[in-house]
Amino acid sequence: MIIEEKLRARLDGRHARQRYRQRRLLQTPQAPCCRIDGRDVLAFCSNDYLGLAADPRLAEALAEGARRFGVGGGASHVVNGHSEAHERLEHALAELTGRSRALLFSSGYQANLGAIGALVERGDRVLHDRLNHASLLDGAQLAGARFARYRHGDAAHLATLLTNSSDDKTTLVVSDGVFSMDGDIAPLAALSDACRCHQADLMIDDAHGLGVLGDHGGGSLEQAGLDQNDVPVLVGTLGKALGTQGAFVAGSDTLIEGLIQFARPYVYTTSLSPALAWATLVSLEIVRQEPGRRHHLHDLIAYFRRGAHHLGLPLMTSPTPIQPLLIGHDAAMLTLARALEGDGILVGAIRPPTVPEGSARLRISLSSAHTYADIDRLLDVLVMHWHRLMTNGEIYPHSLSSTDQEIS
Repeated sequence: MIIEEKLRARLDGRHARQRYRQRRLLQTPQAPCCRIDGRDVLAFCSNDYLGLAADPRLAEALAEGARRFGVGGGASHVVNGHSEAHERLEHALAELTGRSRALLFSSGYQANLGAIGALVERGDRVLHDRLNHASLLDGAQLAGARFARYRHGDAAHLATLLTNSSDDKTTLVVSDGVFSMDGDIAPLAALSDACRCHQADLMIDDAHGLGVLGDHGGGSLEQAGLDQNDVPVLVGTLGKALGTQGAFVAGSDTLIEGLIQFARPYVYTTSLSPALAWATLVSLEIVRQEPGRRHHLHDLIAYFRRGAHHLGLPLMTSPTPIQPLLIGHDAAMLTLARALEGDGILVGAIRPPTVPEGSARLRISLSSAHTYADIDRLLDVLVMHWHRLMTNGEIYPHSLSSTDQEIS
């Protein structure tokens, strides 16, 4: 088959560049101390920021939900797959985020494709932060919109692009709230101001902020003090801090009704498992009633950053659970990641094309389920291998320049 020949050539190219992705086998529930590929490890590579993925209360709620509503949705939401569990969860998510309504999707990728595809048409314009998640970029491309990127986190550059608009087509500005590979937070208030001044609409994907940021876990927009008028379109996911699966879009009644009618990934997909929706209601209640999880997580972040600074480890600037250690070159990053794994520490080894060329990094992610002893062990092992590999000339400190962030 010609297709197989092309795929084999591409796969060989990934292997040759040391960018071949391989799955690991998790043999225990998601937790800092877990068993992967037959070996016990201390993991710092999960997005389970509040330690809820294996919480027994969610498991009990999942079982209850399956007994009450079944396991599968059975049909799309617009046929007869929209259950009481889904309806209750949508109301709870709207309340958490301070929005009029919310609409469930089966994944964050679908939510972004569906929202952008419903909001813009061919010839409209979508302006992206250069480090936006792939699903946001794909949404604009699939919609046939004109596509441009502003410099990462640069609201002034965005304003320039908005000023240069010379037609009456729709302009949608799209950004992550918390950037998944850098861990930094978008300048949300400045983005909102720029959009307001130039009659553009703003959409924020807060996948990595929801549950983690804000006094009540409402995410980066709650932390920034922005509401539905400031940011009309909000996307959030359930599979990170909330510990379950799925996603949602939240906003005005008109926005949600529009998505129900025009978002193809919503209309033509079987609904999210109602049992999962029921379990997520319990997760939201835990987020509301146990702020100590969030407080402990932020204490751990500060503790890790202080320790890394004291040991001379060049972390990127991030106030979130995502703590990247920038290496630069793929081979050097893999060498360090494998050395850590040899000592039972598992971290995310992130290479292009997930991140820009020349910015390979260890993506260290923290959870409220970690302890201070876990952080101490990570720092001890990390600094030992870091200094050994630097002494041997295998790695060297790398600082991210503006040109590193230009994604082709």
